[in-house]
Amino acid sequence: MPYWPELVAEKKQRQLKSIPQDWLVSQPPESTLDVTGFPETCGLLNAREIEITSTAVDDLLTKLACGEWTAVDVTTAFYKRAIVAHQLVNCLTEIFVDRALARAAELDDHFKQTGKVVGPLHGLPISLKDQLCIKGLETTMGYISWIGRYAEKNAVLVDILIECGAVPFVRTNLPQTVMWPESFNNIFGRTTNPYNRSLTPGGSSGGEGALVALKGSPLGVGSDIGGSIRIPSAFCGLYSLRPSYGRVPYCGALNSLEGQDSVHSVFGPMTNSIGGVKAFMKAVVDAKPWLKDPLAVRKKWHEDEYNLADHGSGKDLCFAIMWDDGVVVPHPPIRRSLEVTKAALKKAGHKGFSYLTYLLNYAHLVVVVDWKPIRHRLLADTTRSIWNAASAEDYMITTSVTGEPIITTMELDKSDAAAVPFRPKKIGITAYQLWQVQKLRKDLRKEYLDHWEATASETGTGRPVDAIICPVSSYVATPHGKNRYTNYTTVWNALDYPAATFPVTTVDPTLDAKKPCHVFYDDFDKGIYEMYDPETFKNAPVCLQLVGRTLEEEAVIKMTELVDAALAAAK
Repeated sequence: MPYWPELVAEKKQRQLKSIPQDWLVSQPPESTLDVTGFPETCGLLNAREIEITSTAVDDLLTKLACGEWTAVDVTTAFYKRAIVAHQLVNCLTEIFVDRALARAAELDDHFKQTGKVVGPLHGLPISLKDQLCIKGLETTMGYISWIGRYAEKNAVLVDILIECGAVPFVRTNLPQTVMWPESFNNIFGRTTNPYNRSLTPGGSSGGEGALVALKGSPLGVGSDIGGSIRIPSAFCGLYSLRPSYGRVPYCGALNSLEGQDSVHSVFGPMTNSIGGVKAFMKAVVDAKPWLKDPLAVRKKWHEDEYNLADHGSGKDLCFAIMWDDGVVVPHPPIRRSLEVTKAALKKAGHKGFSYLTYLLNYAHLVVVVDWKPIRHRLLADTTRSIWNAASAEDYMITTSVTGEPIITTMELDKSDAAAVPFRPKKIGITAYQLWQVQKLRKDLRKEYLDHWEATASETGTGRPVDAIICPVSSYVATPHGKNRYTNYTTVWNALDYPAATFPVTTVDPTLDAKKPCHVFYDDFDKGIYEMYDPETFKNAPVCLQLVGRTLEEEAVIKMTELVDAALAAAK
């Protein structure tokens, strides 16, 4: 077995050769931090390709379905832009241009001969996180030890996307082990944030986040075990969905911690419109994934749930705003985004709920108060205890094949590295100890269910709170290596609540000036407060998440549409 740097060099050389040479562009200097406008000015894309890649998923599907645009034209446009994006932020792993264009040509031939689309995602290029196996391609998942492992068959989700007419066209970068909220590994290196390349795009689906933000893909598939769809979506200004366990098939994909069957990783969409989230989820669920994946939930797409039949048919919706989680107070841009969203919902006439104080505005029937978070620290700690029951052994066994080092920091300056919770300090725990942790999580889920149900007596709608609106993180995209706190997402994985992200604003140093010290929950909270400098985060996207209850994906999508519409109307 060659020494691991030799394996990396050979793999990187093969990746470089997979890029069409006439798609290489002169790159901006490293000092250019915001590169979001570069793909449209670099000279590689013509006007029509710029138009195609600037079109939302719904409209793309409409134009493909009526034959106005061909699958080859759309795939070519996004592929060229994806290659530009990769040169800017290092977001891709597997590049297979000829294969994707051949697939697109097959779709065009079918449409020409029959006048019909293959399925609901006909001709749509879809990027995939480097966990989703595609027959004949390597899936390294950031592990040097997995270089040279070629898939013998597609992951179930890949088969379903192909059946729906999609064109898988690239795979995207992620951290070694997947279990880190940034995106760096020993094979492909570091992915950066297109809004500011000195900041992280998040993780572990950071390659997807950066690619979709640069419009190098209309829709990407990420995975989420503790926030790995939502964090990069928030850091890159995207819409996304973390669905409940089993709603989207996972069978045939690679993962860390395989066999850990308590807090599951899930696949979900990342895109530039909420319409793209719905298009993906409806297509996948309508394909009956439970017939191909034994762990997929047998639950059809329900239009009545999408139309909020269980939520007053969308009238007098009661949204609860969680200002902080009782552990870490968010930075000023996050606080402002919550205030902006609250004001937009009040203007739209929906109800907003809080335990502490509330005002009843009879003219608009608006209740305004806050969600009371309970047990959030314990929920997140319990989840990490489940992961860490054997994660150190999992990483050690996987990397031992080549002797590659297990990454312990994402800092640029390793001498400045601080302890993070993403690498366990001990080998593991006994099966009995794990059972006790899992029992605690089960009890916490019941406590939170009762807590949510109890809000029915205070909303004024006769129902419990319809959805929670809360931060995705305590901060926007951080400098590399500084994303150390994921509880704002991880608690919803512990509870198995679906959550969608949506963009609200961007960091404005004037509006988001540093606030005076608050009463800190502890030294960690103080440390998060002290890391904020508005100039460091200037122009970074600010997103929030909307959280529903288990298997309420349809309702969560619809309520996110309503919130998004309220924000648009309030501008």
